[in-house]
Parts: sequence; structure tokens; C-alpha cells
Amino acid sequence: MTELEALAVFAAGMAAGTINAVVGSGTLITFPVLLAVGYAPVTANVSNTVGLVPGSVAGSIGYRRELAGQGRRAARLSVASVLGGITGALLLLELPASAFEAIVPAFIGIALVLIVAQPWLSRRLAARRRPESDHGGPLAVAGTYGAGVYGGYFGAAQGILLISILGVLLPDDLQRLNALKNVLTGLVNFVAGVVFIFVADIAWKAALLIAAGSLIGGWLGARYGRRLPPAVLRAVIVVVGTAAMIDLLAG
Repeated sequence: MTELEALAVFAAGMAAGTINAVVGSGTLITFPVLLAVGYAPVTANVSNTVGLVPGSVAGSIGYRRELAGQGRRAARLSVASVLGGITGALLLLELPASAFEAIVPAFIGIALVLIVAQPWLSRRLAARRRPESDHGGPLAVAGTYGAGVYGGYFGAAQGILLISILGVLLPDDLQRLNALKNVLTGLVNFVAGVVFIFVADIAWKAALLIAAGSLIGGWLGARYGRRLPPAVLRAVIVVVGTAAMIDLLAG
């Protein structure tokens, strides 16, 4: 890797960390850059997953105010995220990449529809919610697990998929759900990364460059993203998600 390529990987990591803290889908920046500098797809994927963990930590710390009072909910859903992340990581090592990548755009499309319809759906579901659903009912747990499987396998737009599920199933402010999303996606990346460290070929130079960049980006994303009003945040999610879907379809 040349110095210019190393700078590009670092910059991609910073951009991905920022986007992940605010929305999700930062992998769609780092993954193509790693491919462009010569890494094989699976190596790029696993190295990227490991590298983005510090950015998730920084983003979660930056959103700590919005996380207040969500301890029980986060603990319950974290189990689903951890199990999903492990499952997805193992699937990556066993299945051909085309198995999931072919349906990624469809997942993103469904997530965007849920984001747009979230206020209406939340009102319709509010009367039917049981008290325990405030902390994650069965559907929220199942949806979080599914998003974790997807995140452990590939990760592109994992955050968009997860926040759309949380936004529909949990009665809370979108910024607070975004804070919860940062914690859960960070856990998915972490446990998948641990699996990859033991059984996959990681390009450590690339992973460390992304880690350094994502750490800065996660802090920046949390600093400015948490100030966005819900309507603006929803619009940002839709724009980024649409761009991600177009990028994947074009690729």
C-alpha cells in the first residue's frame, strides 16, 4: 500500500465513522476503497468490520445523553445483536458472497419504506403495544437479530436497516433510537470482528487505518448528528439509503 493509498483508506474510515454515527452504511465507502487499493473482497470485508469498531464506540459515547434510561432495553437487544453478529460472521466464511449481496438492495429498500412510514406506523401500533414492548418485544428482538446476521455478513446499511426496525417497533424519539442503533451495530461489528481475527485473513494495516479514521469520524458524527431534528434525520437516512441502494445496484 502506497502512502497515497493509505491516506485514502484513512479518509474513507473517517467518512464511514461519521456516517455510521448519524445514519449507517459507512461500509459502502470503506469497502470499495479497500477493493480499489487491491484487497480481495473477503479480506476487505473482514478488515473493514474490524476497523469500524472504534468508530462505533466513539459514536456511542457521543450519544451517551440519548442512551440515558435505555439500559434495560439495550441489554435485552444486545443479546440478539451479539448472536446475530456471530451467525452472520460464520455465514460469511461458509457461503458465497453472492448469496446475500443479491438481496442487499431489497433490504435497503424495505428499510427506507419503513423509515418514511415510521410516524404513521408507530401511531397505528401504539394502541396495540404491551408495556414490555417499550423495552423490546419479541418482534424487536427478532428484527434486531436479523439485522445482526446481515451486519455480521456484510454490514452495508446495517444501521439503516436496524433503525427502521427500531423506529417502527419501539415508541421513542428517533435520536434516542439512533443512539441505541450505534450501540447495537457496534456490538455486531465487535463480535464479528473477534470471529474474523481467529479464522479469517485480516489486512491489519488497512484495519488500523480505518480504525483511526473511524474513531475521529464517530466523534464528529455524534457531535453534529445528535443535533438534527427527527424530520431532518429521517430525510438524511432516506438520502443516504437511496444512494447506497443505487450504488449497490450499479455495482
